[in-house]
Amino acid sequence: MTSSTPNSTNSLRATFLDYFGEQGHRIVPSASLVPQNDPTLLFTNAGMVPFKNVFTGQETRPYSRATTAQKVVRAGGKHNDLDNVGYTARHLTFFEMMGNFSFGDYFKAEAIEFAWTLLTRDFGLPKEKLLATVYAEDEEAAGLWRKIAGLPDDKIIRIATSDNFWRMGDTGPCGPCSEIFYDHGPEVFGGPPGSPDEDGDRFVEIWNLVFMQYFEDPPGTRTPLPRPSIDTGMGLERFAAVMQGKRDVYDTDTLRALIEASANTLNQDADGPLRASHRVVADHLRSSAFLIADGVLPAKDGRGYVLRRIMRRAMRHLQRLGAHEPVFYKLLPALIRQMGGAYPELVQHQALIAETMRGEEERFTALLERGMSLLNDETSRLGASEALPGDVAFKLYDTFGFPLDLTQDALREQGRTVDVSGFDAAMTEQRQRARAAWVGSGDTATETVWFDARDKFGPSEFLGYVSERSDAEVRMIARGNEILDHADAGQDVAVLLNQTPFYGESGGQVGDHGTLIAPGLRVEITDTQKRNGDMLVHYGRVVEGTLKPGMAVTAEVDHHRRQAVRGHHSATHLLHEALRRQLGTHVTQKGSLNAPDRLRFDVSQPRPITQDELAAVEAAVNARIRENTAVETRIMTPEKAVAEGAMALFGEKYGDEVRVVSMGLGDEERTAYSVELCGGTHVGRTGEIGPFRIVSENGVSAGVRRIEAVCGLAADRLTQEADARLARMADLLKSTVAEAPDRLAALVEERRNLERQVSELQRRLATGAAETGNETINGVTLAARDLGDVSPRELKGMAEAIGKQIGSGIVALVSSADGKGSVVIALTPDLTERFDAVALVREASAVMGGKGGGGRRDMAQAGGPDANAEAVFDMLRKTLSA
Repeated sequence: MTSSTPNSTNSLRATFLDYFGEQGHRIVPSASLVPQNDPTLLFTNAGMVPFKNVFTGQETRPYSRATTAQKVVRAGGKHNDLDNVGYTARHLTFFEMMGNFSFGDYFKAEAIEFAWTLLTRDFGLPKEKLLATVYAEDEEAAGLWRKIAGLPDDKIIRIATSDNFWRMGDTGPCGPCSEIFYDHGPEVFGGPPGSPDEDGDRFVEIWNLVFMQYFEDPPGTRTPLPRPSIDTGMGLERFAAVMQGKRDVYDTDTLRALIEASANTLNQDADGPLRASHRVVADHLRSSAFLIADGVLPAKDGRGYVLRRIMRRAMRHLQRLGAHEPVFYKLLPALIRQMGGAYPELVQHQALIAETMRGEEERFTALLERGMSLLNDETSRLGASEALPGDVAFKLYDTFGFPLDLTQDALREQGRTVDVSGFDAAMTEQRQRARAAWVGSGDTATETVWFDARDKFGPSEFLGYVSERSDAEVRMIARGNEILDHADAGQDVAVLLNQTPFYGESGGQVGDHGTLIAPGLRVEITDTQKRNGDMLVHYGRVVEGTLKPGMAVTAEVDHHRRQAVRGHHSATHLLHEALRRQLGTHVTQKGSLNAPDRLRFDVSQPRPITQDELAAVEAAVNARIRENTAVETRIMTPEKAVAEGAMALFGEKYGDEVRVVSMGLGDEERTAYSVELCGGTHVGRTGEIGPFRIVSENGVSAGVRRIEAVCGLAADRLTQEADARLARMADLLKSTVAEAPDRLAALVEERRNLERQVSELQRRLATGAAETGNETINGVTLAARDLGDVSPRELKGMAEAIGKQIGSGIVALVSSADGKGSVVIALTPDLTERFDAVALVREASAVMGGKGGGGRRDMAQAGGPDANAEAVFDMLRKTLSA
């Protein structure tokens, strides 16, 4: 990391935080760029955002004073500086907001004294170079500036507009502001704030102090807050420019180092004709790296789309600078040298950031070649400064994936614009065609509700890869095909949010459960499903309060359930690879279920998997789990993913880009043990999966085998249950668990010997009574025996032996083993022309309440629920007597 000179950006940040730390403030690390407490914000766009709920009283902290250096991105929504970046002296998409905060502790006097002392004593700014603005009605603040700072009245400027009155929203905390300006001197054009020339560069705002002292209600009425608070903000880059004697933030040390890195890499003059492109790259490098480090990845919608815009804008300027291959990621080390000491997440996620940047630039290069060729053809037909027709811009977007903002940026260099209204009209027409085609496909009316919602609200933003709890805004409530304006306690609902940590069922992974809560409201979510492709719909019941569209709610996933689900999902990846290595590469996934209590995995496999093979697979999976390696996720094209060894599922539909999940130590052939295309949620490290146990293996269809398995707590429960059964078995066997198998084997062998002895005794008993148990009817000998609890398996052998003893006749044997009747009828060879054993045994079965039997003409067997031997024998006697 870079060493810090007294006025370097790193030193200024440290001095600010240390100063307020000495004044009793808790030094709080920067929050994520993805807001966790405000569903209306795309990114954290101000230093106070992480403390918003503290100011409103919804949250308490163990401290009443805080100071931060907060990462901020303004590149979407109300605060969108993207198009100005690189072309002005002050606009940035990423910057650091220094701030000190009081939550009902100190107020105006202390805030003004802290600011004045830090600026003039610790930072050494000349007092005569500073002036302050106050809200016109805030005489208290004006008096404090005179008293504490000694500012004369001509340097305390009263502003009557809302520029100096801050509001959190239409309702909520609000109060007057006081801004501190630095005067660059009369040689620089510009006038003081509030003057006609205030937009000049002479007077630069360096700090804003917000005095939060009122609560504003909708009609505009204000009531004093019981505990007034302080919120301040100092843009670090803008302040660094002042401290380093610059009037342009891009000339400060950190940004200048990044500019020189791109200039050196591309052998270009940092201050030449393409100066603006270097500045765009420097700013966008910071935005991109910090967003990726905070879990945002390039996507087609939401935060991921803004990140993609930022990255591709930088890459477009890199190509203007002469780049013909991926360069963006090569600038990352320069950023880490400048900022990695203050923000260790850059170092921690360096590999992911670089991989994401490189992959995005490779995809963008291919897209740019296609799109720019068409764009150049179209513009060559236009007159000077003529706008590009909207339908052409839409064709670039729809056919080539060339987004509108990229087209606008490319045309900006030619002094052209785009007919945006024509673009919007073409987009609307396409949506109408898609809707007509969809409605004609036979989908239900219930699904039509979600088609309309997709058209109105766009896709849901899924936050669940990095968070299991977030604030969100309710966009729509439905029940069946009915859209509701509210839902009360006891009602079942389907809820659409603007963003959510809940995973919608797909790819074999079940949907998340959890809660939506707000003051006086609780909704229990029992399922989450994807609707119309990329909308995440939460199904559940309102258990308390009233749910309405537009409400802000906290969406929280059932953490323990999600943890169990993602453990089973990650285990499935390892299982898949272990099966392929054990059985062969013909093994591919044919279906799966990843639930909290188990996993089910169907694979192509022509024969049963042996116990030895299953044991080897289970051991291989557990070995990978014990390695406890990080599970890595990358974004790339499906083609590149497959080229790098990723497993793609046959029949699955993949978009232009996919998430590639890697886990386990690799070898000479692969970078990781398992590499698969997957959009599900996974553990952070393989060790989080816990123990893995295969429960069963069986066939489900021709050539498809099903494996059921458990891991984590479910595997622990399975082991505990098995141990309990073993202990019970050992207790019954009067042995230890270790001795139980040998003891059981001995008992099994002993039982077999006894069964053989019993069978032999029964045979002797049956055949030994041949003379006394026979009767002759019409010259035919009938040997009828009621053998009681003799196994039906023994009857045929006994009948054959008795037939040999009697020489000529019919043998009828009946048993009643296990409470069911069984009968065998056998004929000696000389009687098979006169009688049919199959016909006789079927009549016997009918007598026993059965439904027939079968066999040969000389011997047949049947059964029935009623083992009535005498009834069978009487039937035979009547047959012979006829």
